[in-house]
Amino acid sequence: MLLRHASLQKPEMETELKGSFMELRKVLFELNVKDASLLSMAWALLRWHDAHQFCSRSGQPTKKNMAGSKRVCPSNKIIYYPQMAPVVITLLSDGTRCLLARQSSFPKGMYSALAGFCDIGESQEEAVRREVAEEVGLEVERLQYSASQHWPFPNSSLMIACHASVKPGQTEIQVNLRELEAAAWFSLDEVAATLKRKGPYIHQQDGTFPFWLPPKLAIAHQLIKEWVEKHSCSSLPA
Repeated sequence: MLLRHASLQKPEMETELKGSFMELRKVLFELNVKDASLLSMAWALLRWHDAHQFCSRSGQPTKKNMAGSKRVCPSNKIIYYPQMAPVVITLLSDGTRCLLARQSSFPKGMYSALAGFCDIGESQEEAVRREVAEEVGLEVERLQYSASQHWPFPNSSLMIACHASVKPGQTEIQVNLRELEAAAWFSLDEVAATLKRKGPYIHQQDGTFPFWLPPKLAIAHQLIKEWVEKHSCSSLPA
C-alpha cells in the first residue's frame, strides 16, 4: 500500500496503514525464521550506515553503493564493509544439570545461557573459558560448537553457540554481580517442563514471575533444547 504523503509522522502512518509500530526486538520473536532474518539484516545495515557516514581517516563523508553493502570515502578510496562483533554464548552442564543466568535487563523471570564478547586476539575456545570463569567462577573441562546466529542488537553480533561441561565435583557458583543478577543450576526436569510450557509469562499471586526461557527464535533456546533432548529419551516439539 502506497502512502499518499511521504512525510507522514508516526501517528498518521499508523492511521494510514491501520496498524501500530512495535519494538523490533519483540517483533522478531513473533515472526517466522525467514522474515525475522530479513528484518534482522535490514535493521543491522541501517544502523551500520547511520554510524559510518564519515571516514575515520579523512573525516570526509562516505558514500554507499547502490546495494548498500559498503561505503567508500571519495577522497582516499577506503572501502568500509559492515562488520559483526563475535559473541560466545555457552550452555554449561555438570552432566545432570545446566547452568542458566540472568542479567537485570532481562524480562522478569527469564534465564538464559552465559554470553559475552570475544576479546581482541582470543579464539572462540579461549573466550568461552574466560567468560565462564569471569561470570560464574567455574572452569570449563570440555566444550563443543553447536551453531551460530546473527543478532542485530545492539550493534550487530555473530552469536557463536557452544555446549560446555565442568567436572561434577567442581560446581560451586560464584556469581559476578557486576555482570549478572543471578545464576543457578537447573535440573533436567525443570528445564524440560519450562520448554513445554506455553502461554504468556505473567507474575504470580505473590508478585514473583515464573522461571522461563528465551523464545524459540533465540539461539539460546536452541542450545537448551539440544541439551534436554540429549539427556532425555523423547524429543521436544519444534
